[in-house]
Order: sequence, then C-alpha cells, then structure tokens
Amino acid sequence: MAVEATTLQRNSIHRALSRPNLLMGADRELVLITGLAAIILIFVVLTIYSALFGATLWIVIVAALRMMAKADPLMRRVYIRHMAYRPSYRATPSPWRRY
Repeated sequence: MAVEATTLQRNSIHRALSRPNLLMGADRELVLITGLAAIILIFVVLTIYSALFGATLWIVIVAALRMMAKADPLMRRVYIRHMAYRPSYRATPSPWRRY
C-alpha cells in the first residue's frame, strides 16, 4: 500500500489582525491622553507661554512614546500586567536560596 502524501491546511493570518493599534507611531491611548492634556493646558491658561509649553510638551512626550513603541509596541500593557502581578513576585529567586 502506498502512503498518500497529506498536505497540511494553511491558514493565512492577515497583518491587520496582528498589528498593534498605533497612532503617530506610538500607543494610541497614550497619544490621545497626551494630546488632551496639551490642549487643556493651552486653552485653559490662554497665554503664549502656555501655548509654547503645551506644544513643546506634546512634541517631547510623543517622541518618547514613539521610542517606547519602537522598542515594544505592547510595552504599556506589559507594564500594567507587571504591576498587577507585583505582589506575587518573590523577593528571592528561589525558596531554597540562603539569606
């Protein structure tokens, strides 16, 4: 009896389903919160200094967020999960470690 060659079923994973949700190259929620804070700063204080400070703050923070997203697009979620599990981390690497 001849063994029939079986082919595996191939399913393609579309790129749009696995890409992180970014805005301007950074995490979407953080960019929107930063923009909201800058706009509130500019339009509540209503001076030229607050406008310059708000625009500078926006540019600097978005640049930092882009660098963060370039390193790991899901870094915010990883950090939030890390903080949630922080109480369960042991202070020592092993229960058998000598103090």
